[in-house]
Amino acid sequence: MANEEWGPLAGLIGTWEGAQGMDVSFHNEKGKVAETPYFERTSFKPFGPVANGEQELYGLDYRTAAWRKGEENDNPFHTEVGYWLWDAAEKQVMRCFMVPRGSVVIAGGPAEATANEFVMNAQLGVQTYGILSNQYLDKNAKTISFDVTIKVDGDTFSYDETTVYEHYRSPEPIIHTDRNTLTRTSHDA
Repeated sequence: MANEEWGPLAGLIGTWEGAQGMDVSFHNEKGKVAETPYFERTSFKPFGPVANGEQELYGLDYRTAAWRKGEENDNPFHTEVGYWLWDAAEKQVMRCFMVPRGSVVIAGGPAEATANEFVMNAQLGVQTYGILSNQYLDKNAKTISFDVTIKVDGDTFSYDETTVYEHYRSPEPIIHTDRNTLTRTSHDA
């Protein structure tokens, strides 16, 4: 399997860990936006090609879990499962994922095959690169946009995410950010 088939995603193949995570989000128990430092473990396993008629995709099956600092032996406070995809012909990178709160995001954006930095985004109410939520979240904490900047430098991977949502306890949209820098612990996922 030649890694160049995965374009800008090739550098992510493997298992990663990072203890520099910072989540800034609305804390229901405090009734306000607050910070949560976290430790994270993510794995990316390559697959492909996947044929959609004339479209050919190469992807990474991924799983991530994050634990609040000091709670690494407990259940993670955040998990995701999904796929990162590369469409070389259209020069598009995509991230399709679900969180167990009942939210699904398909984010995407342009990238060059050799890029070590790229941006993906999603918006509520669009046909491509969109956001879906369950009925409760749609009513009480509706996600309206998501964007993420990815940087890969050898065995270091960092991201900076912003999720904007309308929360029933806030008169203004909530800006929820997550940032972390991870180090590759294995080239096998």
